[in-house]
Amino acid sequence: MLPAYLPNPFAAVFGGGKPIDGGRTLRDGRRIIGDGKTYRGLFSGIFFGVLAGSIQIWLSSRGFEILGVKVPVFGPNYTDAFKVVFALACGSLFGDMFKSFFKRRMGMKRGAPLPLVDQLDFVIGAWIFAYFTAPEWFVSSFTPLIIIVVLITTPLLHLTTNIVGYFTGIKKEPW
Repeated sequence: MLPAYLPNPFAAVFGGGKPIDGGRTLRDGRRIIGDGKTYRGLFSGIFFGVLAGSIQIWLSSRGFEILGVKVPVFGPNYTDAFKVVFALACGSLFGDMFKSFFKRRMGMKRGAPLPLVDQLDFVIGAWIFAYFTAPEWFVSSFTPLIIIVVLITTPLLHLTTNIVGYFTGIKKEPW
């Protein structure tokens, strides 16, 4: 999940600049996704997610283990593995943008909390993109137990990293 976990924090750190929606609104008068989703954040987030995944691909090709656990394999060869890593990184950010779109439709302002959705939007986006990129890899890698572990641990990791981001001044709110 590292290629899916890293894009959002790196997008927050390196983001800013021109918003992806260009400041446009829909017929309801609300922004499409808002100022928090920028091109610089999107591209930097994807870059760092792909970088992390590429390092994992390289480590797994050398049989690297941490505490007896092998680094995950993202595909049968480098090309397929890279596609999965790219899908996880992109899906993570697009899942977050999709959530922002609906938060704007619900009249919620940027940064307003939406419990569990805020913590899992990027996971669902990453999983959808990965599934459509490599369905056999996805089904074999994300067993029911792994899915449950990810769904339980991700909100805890998300809250922890957001609190750190808040106290370091990267985020405006601790959720």
